[in-house]
Amino acid sequence: MTTTIRPADTPTTERGAEARPARAGRRGTAALVLCAALLALVIVLAGHGGLPDLPGHLGSLAETLLPWTALAIPVLAAPALLRRSRTATAALILPVGAWLTVFAGTLVDKSTPGGDLTVVSHNVNQDNPDPGGTARSLIASGADIVALQELSPDTAPAYERALAAAYPHHFYEGTVGLWSTRPLRDARAVPIMPWTRALRATADTSEGPVAVYVAHLPSVRVGATGFTSGGRDAAAALLAGFLRAERSPRVLVLGDFNGSTDDHGLRPLTTGRVSAQSASGDGFGFTWPARLPLVRIDQILVKGVRATGSWTLPATASDHLPVAARVDLGPAQGAPEGARPGG
Repeated sequence: MTTTIRPADTPTTERGAEARPARAGRRGTAALVLCAALLALVIVLAGHGGLPDLPGHLGSLAETLLPWTALAIPVLAAPALLRRSRTATAALILPVGAWLTVFAGTLVDKSTPGGDLTVVSHNVNQDNPDPGGTARSLIASGADIVALQELSPDTAPAYERALAAAYPHHFYEGTVGLWSTRPLRDARAVPIMPWTRALRATADTSEGPVAVYVAHLPSVRVGATGFTSGGRDAAAALLAGFLRAERSPRVLVLGDFNGSTDDHGLRPLTTGRVSAQSASGDGFGFTWPARLPLVRIDQILVKGVRATGSWTLPATASDHLPVAARVDLGPAQGAPEGARPGG
């Protein structure tokens, strides 16, 4: 008697043999997707400065958050390890290497002995409920020069009174101000916006004059249309024009830039000037928000002087942390024009 085997009676082993190529194909596709994601991460890390901006200025946002790309690596590593994909697991070496290449130098202490001048910059928050306490905290830093942003008509006189004994020389206009233990001259507003959010003064030190700029660039927002950094970038370009015309060989630029020095939107400011944090800091020096700092948007840039130390100060009643730097007013040892300043 002849028995006919119907398709439904196909042995399980044969059905499994047919399914294996399909599963292998799916695993291969998943590995390729993971590898593509890892490669994209490497491109963002290693080549972010040369990439075109994305719609809605999202490129600027990505560069501001660039250090946090480290969190993407374990997220991408998990499926590679769970799937036991040798290709994707091996590809993890690339983003790890790229991240370390970009940021490993940031994590070490680069401070050096010496320094003639200590400067502090602080966005004090216009709604600060304790200007007196904030002023006392800044005085305790021992800074020679203090730059403040986000002053208001109500709080500016309070800072003026609280800082008067420690800083006999000062100038403020609009929302920015400068207090100094050294004499100030040629103080004036710098027009980067319709109202005053930047100023310039010469500080006369025993080592010679230093041009000091204080700036508060326009705020940025993340919304449905993207990253609204156009106003900030325009103000940064205007400020950079004044800096290029500056005749003093020694220049300090202090303020709230509302962006990282990795952000290409701030390149007009960072080209030819060195970030004190990048040159002499220890770590990323995040400043905002004060309770859980995630980004460094408060900056100290130098030209013609050498930063020997950079750090953040303890929190005040503001939503920003103050930033400080120690500078040597001798011959500059900063990066050449166009060098990456870091942040």
